[in-house]
Amino acid sequence: MALWQQILMLDSVYLEQVHKLYMDERLPMEVREYIAYWIEEQDWNQAAQPESSLACCLFYTMQSLLDDQLGRLVLSEENNSNILLKHNLHRSKVHLQALYQEHPEQLAHVIDDLLRKEREILVAASAVSQAVVETPTAASMTSSQEEKIEARLAEMRKAIQSLKTSIDQLELLQDSFDFRYKTQKLLESTVPNTDPGLIRRMQELQTMLNNVDRSRKDVLAKIQELLGFFETLRDLLLEELEAWKDRQRQACIGNNCDTRLEQLERWFTANAEDLFHLLQLMQTLEDLQGKLTYDQDQLTTRLPQLKSRLKEQILFLLQRAFVVEIQPTMPFPCRRPLVLRTNQKFSVRARLLVKLMDRNHPMEAKIEIDSDSSNLAGFRKFNILTSNTKTLMMDKPQMSGLICDFRHISLREQKSCGSGKGKGGKGINEGGLSVLEELHVITFTLDYCYQGLQCQLQASTLPMVIISNVNQMSSAWASVLWFNMLSRDPLNQRFFVNPPAATWPQLSAVLSWQFSSATEKGLNVDQLKMLGEKLCGSPVTAQSIITWTQFSKDSPHNFSFWTWIDGILLLIQENLLQLWRKDLIMGFVSRKRERHLLKKKRGGTFLLRFSESTRNGGITCTWVEYDDKGSPQFSAVEPYTKEQLKVLPLPDIIHNYHILADEVIPENPLQYLYPDIPRDEAFGPYYSEPKEEDKTEFKKYLKRHLISVSSRQPEEAQALDFQIADPSASDFQDFELQAPNCQVPEAGVPGVNGEVEIGLVLPNGLEEPEQGGLLYQDPYLPQLEEEQHLGQMPPELFMASEELQELKLYDEDFNF
Repeated sequence: MALWQQILMLDSVYLEQVHKLYMDERLPMEVREYIAYWIEEQDWNQAAQPESSLACCLFYTMQSLLDDQLGRLVLSEENNSNILLKHNLHRSKVHLQALYQEHPEQLAHVIDDLLRKEREILVAASAVSQAVVETPTAASMTSSQEEKIEARLAEMRKAIQSLKTSIDQLELLQDSFDFRYKTQKLLESTVPNTDPGLIRRMQELQTMLNNVDRSRKDVLAKIQELLGFFETLRDLLLEELEAWKDRQRQACIGNNCDTRLEQLERWFTANAEDLFHLLQLMQTLEDLQGKLTYDQDQLTTRLPQLKSRLKEQILFLLQRAFVVEIQPTMPFPCRRPLVLRTNQKFSVRARLLVKLMDRNHPMEAKIEIDSDSSNLAGFRKFNILTSNTKTLMMDKPQMSGLICDFRHISLREQKSCGSGKGKGGKGINEGGLSVLEELHVITFTLDYCYQGLQCQLQASTLPMVIISNVNQMSSAWASVLWFNMLSRDPLNQRFFVNPPAATWPQLSAVLSWQFSSATEKGLNVDQLKMLGEKLCGSPVTAQSIITWTQFSKDSPHNFSFWTWIDGILLLIQENLLQLWRKDLIMGFVSRKRERHLLKKKRGGTFLLRFSESTRNGGITCTWVEYDDKGSPQFSAVEPYTKEQLKVLPLPDIIHNYHILADEVIPENPLQYLYPDIPRDEAFGPYYSEPKEEDKTEFKKYLKRHLISVSSRQPEEAQALDFQIADPSASDFQDFELQAPNCQVPEAGVPGVNGEVEIGLVLPNGLEEPEQGGLLYQDPYLPQLEEEQHLGQMPPELFMASEELQELKLYDEDFNF
């Protein structure tokens, strides 16, 4: 590693010592920074010797390098963003010229002294770091691949500077030869050919020409070596780019991946800068060749080949550097990418990772959908609405890159006669695919121009599924998942003609990503095992295979496996998010394992699992009880759906749940959440808080509670079985039990606070009492605060109390 790079990695204590070295401005620090490699490879000790010609040569070479750096800053300037940097570097160049132009050996002495002191600081810092060994953190460690790229970029920059120095020396040699040669021609007209001095000068000219030829060959050899290094660096960059594309593909289907482009953009831009710098140096060689050429001149034969090879490398790098940064995404109804709805706005963004642009040649990008439709017979065709062209510009205000951002664009299907499909239908296209298996691609085309090099770049999105109805969203997302899980070819639009099967490890990872992206909590091993056995049977192994049909089409319940999973995801997001994140829901557990887990626990232990027979997601509660003989009995309540959970949250259902039976006081069988967490300890933080009421207002109604209740006949208590044959059976029917109202409004008449009160339906033959009369007093509910006022009521209001108290909840005539 270069000395200056090691200096920059030192702790602040040692960096402060380095700052003190450059406080006197004998050598400005920005000069040390920008030509660090060149400074460190020169022999400044020899140049500092008295009357050394090397000091003068090095001084003028330094001035030339600073001019080159200033020129590069001008080329990469955007909105005067480098004006301060240019000013400081130009000031430093003028400062050095004023100080050392007459005595360049003094500059050599200064640099030699600074380099020596820098090494002393570095040695001191290394000694301390060896004495105190610190464990490197994961954040401070870079991968070996990144280290290789950084090292290769540093080598390239150093080699380019060395090549620049060699070309400058070649130019000096060639100018000296040109001057001596023209002088010799003048002397030949006045001096005889036999003059010994003339012959000697001709020999010196031949020696100088040989030196020029040797220098040219050395320069060409360095260029060829550089091109080889660039190819190696290009391969490393392409590996990183492919890894980023894989991460982006996984991020699109739910994986939490780093898809930032800043690092790649910096690498691609640095590589492109070196390539274009090398192209400028080759142009300089062409100019030298135009001034001087001779027989067997290597510049004439080899330089065109090397230049053509260099341009091929630049074009290859630019083509790979044009990528789709943000895949097509709709903001509504959900932000699942790669599923677009016709006539619905969406956005997509492309980025050029090479941050080099020519202001005099604006770069315009154009998008089109399914540009290569030769193999898409039978597919629907679409038009892009609003403008399909944009001018590439710097991303503001961050100025982080050259982007092409298309926002608020939409798609409209082209009408075709005789297609046999209704608008928005789920029919089969002429190619035999469902419209939800059609894959469409948006292509970006960019006209690029920089330093006289013109080319056309293209980038394509990942395949998309286009729907016309929001009800198709779930099935379309299944197609997106399957493609991105199994294919790395974004142009394989006929993927579903013969979709490959997935292994269980592949699919299990994708399923877990769906939950982690939607709920911030993925699936554990036990949950994935249950899903694997549901799809593949038991036992599920790494070799287990799942087909596309098994995943998205076949089902014993009239809905597919994915439809079931997607319904549960929506149920969790809307109604169970906090409970799911806190691991209060076991979720995916088979009935067999459910019984195995609960039979070893004390009575009243329960767990929550997702129903396997509910299309749009349902959650049920299973608990264990023990009969007189100590045998475990298992009970499960009819699953709750998202519509029911919107009315009554699951924690409140668990808290107030009751079982009713003849001559048995209602009780809550749910006491301990598996494995042994007390119910209120687990769900207490999520119970609904009672609303505060106005104490001064006259209370017209008694309080009521909306709870879940299951009825159970006494003779069925011992015969209770784990399996529920019919969800509509009376064994586990849920109904709402509420405390009676002191006043029963007519149906649909708003009660207190504008709410519609739910009244009781009276048994046959029983008339509704007058306003203010007590209909029924529930013996199982706790006494409410409003009942304290009953003692102050007239006795005639209790006239029907004895008859009402004889009613039973299980009487056939007593209905809600």
